[in-house]
Amino acid sequence: MNQPLVYLDHAATTPMLPVAVEALTRHLGDVGNASSLHASGRGARRVVEESRETIAGVIGARPGDVVFTSGGTESDNLGVKGVFWARRADDPRRTRILATAIEHHAVLDPLHWLAETDGADVELLPVTSEGVLDVDALRESIARDPASVALVSVMWANNEVGSMQPIDEVVAVAAEHGIPVHTDAVQAVGHVPLDFGASGVDALTFTGHKLGGPIGVGALVVRRDLAVSPLVHGGGQERDIRSGTLDVPAIASLAAAVEASVKQQPEHALRVAALRDDLVRRVIEVVPDAHLHGTPPGSRRLPGNAHIGFPGCEGDSLLMLLDARGIECSTGSACSAGVPQPSHVLLAMGCDDDQARHSLRFTLGHTSTSADVDALVEAIGPVVERARAARAR
Repeated sequence: MNQPLVYLDHAATTPMLPVAVEALTRHLGDVGNASSLHASGRGARRVVEESRETIAGVIGARPGDVVFTSGGTESDNLGVKGVFWARRADDPRRTRILATAIEHHAVLDPLHWLAETDGADVELLPVTSEGVLDVDALRESIARDPASVALVSVMWANNEVGSMQPIDEVVAVAAEHGIPVHTDAVQAVGHVPLDFGASGVDALTFTGHKLGGPIGVGALVVRRDLAVSPLVHGGGQERDIRSGTLDVPAIASLAAAVEASVKQQPEHALRVAALRDDLVRRVIEVVPDAHLHGTPPGSRRLPGNAHIGFPGCEGDSLLMLLDARGIECSTGSACSAGVPQPSHVLLAMGCDDDQARHSLRFTLGHTSTSADVDALVEAIGPVVERARAARAR
């Protein structure tokens, strides 16, 4: 299927980079299980380990830190559940997990599950009106009973409104008490500067299809000295943390995409941020009461993210009206698409129920052009008018 006329939903998934397509197709015909000892198996293992080294090298990790998974959701589940279980097994007092109220559902839903079925005491910390963690709230929560905190999980950058979180401050606060930090960096790798080793985080989630790699492969980057209980048991692959036969072609493609996207990140960020700023400025000129959610452009915000509110409209209606014109965007997280409920991110930022429904997320990527912005600007005025008229009936 070809890319649509105007694709402004790169945060949901972005087209594969040519180098990633080449790496995937080059290995699709290869034979060999990377756990086998014969020559074909050793050849497959070589591809896996070279890919692991490539990824580690460009994100500031050690090769042994990289645990391959099926993608962001599995990595988040492994990072949250696995670390919680291991920490609690070491000390039964560790029952608390602290996270922000704006985490992706791949973190929030495992947290809720642990609370309902496994006795976890989950605390969702408040954020500012710009969608940034209140670090004082984190500090105060830990201080109440540091020995009971098993884990802190704070995303690197929010998938809906693009606000980047103060990970350095989070790590500093948690480190005072020896508490590990997990971060969902699905939206960050390849889009903003990131160094796993220098960041001080203990576990980091990323996935291929957000940075030009294939769908269905990702990693949990986790320090070797941090115990992680597996979600599944089997052959003991990936440090006995994530059993299962490794997808060699997908891993090779992931490594190619990570290497290319990280190396191109500075230029990519400048280009898409300029497109994003132009998009925001011109859309608000056409719809004067439209407004940007999240941190301002030029601050700590994902370069390709524009999350805009349109008062008097339903986001779902706007989305479908734009879609009919060949312009694709989203109302927030793709994983929640089609579910008629207000954004939990906007609610946590202080929006009321109506405000949390009237927004669209436009996200730009490596295939985005000024013509995409032009098409949106041309369409947005009539689309907003029609959406408001329909709501007023």
